[in-house]
Amino acid sequence: MTRPLPLLFGLGLIAGCALKGDVRRVELQVEALRVERARADSQHAAQLDTVRALLAAVQDRIAAQQAYLVQLRGDMKTDLLAVQQQLVSVQELTGQSQQRLTELRGRLEEQARQPLPALDTTRAGPGVPVGPSGNPAGPGPDQMYDLAYQQYRASRYSTARLGFREFMRVFPTNERAPDALYFIGESFAGENPDSAAAVYQQVVKTYPNSSRAPSALYKLGLLAEQRGDKAAARQYFSRVIGSYPRSQEANLARDKLQRLGR
Repeated sequence: MTRPLPLLFGLGLIAGCALKGDVRRVELQVEALRVERARADSQHAAQLDTVRALLAAVQDRIAAQQAYLVQLRGDMKTDLLAVQQQLVSVQELTGQSQQRLTELRGRLEEQARQPLPALDTTRAGPGVPVGPSGNPAGPGPDQMYDLAYQQYRASRYSTARLGFREFMRVFPTNERAPDALYFIGESFAGENPDSAAAVYQQVVKTYPNSSRAPSALYKLGLLAEQRGDKAAARQYFSRVIGSYPRSQEANLARDKLQRLGR
């Protein structure tokens, strides 16, 4: 009767060991699930951060586009206003021209009825057009130049070119002729660089001793640099320094040569 007790005790030990093993396996499984869940949560958080970053980028682009549209709308209004002002100016100029033609026609008709007096061209000076009365006809050189320059300052470049060209036709030997030719080139600079370069070349060739010559040479260098011709740009800048060393453009040309590399 005493033999079954050790057997039962052994069986109990075996059962206890088996239970501890099961508990350990369960604990390991739970730990593995916890680690996997933490990894999944981390990945999910990273995905959420990525989505948030994308949404923020999209919102920034939308805001930038809205700001651009607002600016574009404002620029268009400004351009339209400028066009309207130019139309008003053209209408005013047209009205003035018609009025001047009417007055001129009236004076001619009146003079036609009278004998013409002798012309005295010495009163007007060289290079100034003389009317039938012996007095200068039309605006003087300063007035004509200032009118053209006002059009240039107002960015009415086509009108300014006409004014400067008329000034050079009527007053070819006037001291402001180099300025007029230079500003013809400036009026082309933003819309037709080739035409601007041709005029700058003419300034240097026709008026080499004027203060506009170094400016024209320097502008030729800038145009060459803009079109990627560094060799030509260096030549123009070197000519500015060599031919006009004391000019303001010479200092600018030296800086340009340092940046371009000799």
